[in-house]
Amino acid sequence: FPEISPEEARVLGCLLEKEMTTPENYPLSLNALNTACNQKTNRDPIVAYDTSTVAGAVESLRYKHLAATVHEAGARVPKTKHTVDRFLPYLERRHFALIAVLLLRGQQTLGELRQRTERMHRFAELASVETTLDELIRYDPFPLAKLYGAGSGRRVASYGHLLGGAASSESAPSTDSDSIPPGGPAAAPEAPPTSGWRQEMENKLAGLQEEVSGLKSEVAELRRDLGA
Repeated sequence: FPEISPEEARVLGCLLEKEMTTPENYPLSLNALNTACNQKTNRDPIVAYDTSTVAGAVESLRYKHLAATVHEAGARVPKTKHTVDRFLPYLERRHFALIAVLLLRGQQTLGELRQRTERMHRFAELASVETTLDELIRYDPFPLAKLYGAGSGRRVASYGHLLGGAASSESAPSTDSDSIPPGGPAAAPEAPPTSGWRQEMENKLAGLQEEVSGLKSEVAELRRDLGA
């Protein structure tokens, strides 16, 4: 699998995510893709890429045959779609949902992955998530994910992607539910996020607002294309 940079991983993750969550707006224009990369929800780390950074990542992904430009009839601007399935045949939606979230948020626990893939694919139980991750780990001819055991700052086991080997590391995951402060308690079973249902609802609301903003941009582009 081609080596990818963090910027390319973010772009690729956004393309996978939007294909599954908002298929009516996929493929994505450069502006829509830039908005997706810079979302303040469902992203870690949060970034502030300019359009030239995103355009450069898209061009590099095209060169590596991981993305393609689409010229839709009547559209004034070209759009971009991913072509990951060319490199990863036989994978299903459940696999791509996990890959997208790992690209967008780094190392995560089983519980976090199940929660954060819900809009792309609904896993019935944690065991289903684990089974799918095991399939990614054992993928032939090269593994696509890796299990990181508890320890070295990780309270519980977590998973990271191995796409290109550029965006995964042995470092502790960036989620706030897996780290232990110095002198903290010993390893404990995985627990749900501590932010509470109110914070979760606020995060979902913020995510919807981000999507509405992206849709408004798409509508504005369409109106310009139609000369409205």
